[in-house]
Amino acid sequence: MATQLTLEVSTRELVGSGAVGRLRRVDDSIPGVVYGADQETVNIVLPTRVLLKAMQNENFLSQIIELKLDGTAEQVVVRDMQRHPATENITHIDFMRIREDREIQVSVPIRFINEENCVGVRMSGGTITRNLVEVDISCLPKDLPEAIVVDMEDIDVGGAVHLSGLALPAGVSIPSLGTGDDSDRDLAVVTVSIVRVQIEEEEEVAEDELELDEEGVEVAAEREEETPASDEATEE
Repeated sequence: MATQLTLEVSTRELVGSGAVGRLRRVDDSIPGVVYGADQETVNIVLPTRVLLKAMQNENFLSQIIELKLDGTAEQVVVRDMQRHPATENITHIDFMRIREDREIQVSVPIRFINEENCVGVRMSGGTITRNLVEVDISCLPKDLPEAIVVDMEDIDVGGAVHLSGLALPAGVSIPSLGTGDDSDRDLAVVTVSIVRVQIEEEEEVAEDELELDEEGVEVAAEREEETPASDEATEE
């Protein structure tokens, strides 16, 4: 289970674009909401510096957070975080309450290990391409992992790890795969391949060598044609 963070927030009485705008500009605070678990939605606010410090944790978006609201503690996960389109500053955050007996769906990071020892890179000069850096999973709160680990050591050139090939912890599933024929949704998480530029360079070298060989044959043929006939052939 992911390490738990604690955040202290306050109830927000002011609503509306003007009010929340002043919160950001004057109070340097971020508005948000807490909802879910069959309880009413609560408007909240927290200092920008507190949120930014919490976000330094790489698992911030994929772990259970203890939210202290007006003296009470609730277990939540981050459900959405809105940013300003120009500045990328956070403008709003949504927290969803969780219940121990209900599965939650969250995105967790994919952690790639042994990339430096990958056989396709080390032995064949291949290149690792990460197609996904996170994956949506479903599990009970107690089973929430910090990350899904992918071991790259034994993957050769031409090899790949798909969603269905991820080593998931007990109690964790990938909702997008569902059941039945999921080949169209079984995305490649990571691949090892030869870079196209490298292939083209090798092909060009091979073509150049072939041209040199052909030129050599032509030159040899011309020399044979120019060689004088033997004395015996002349006498005849």
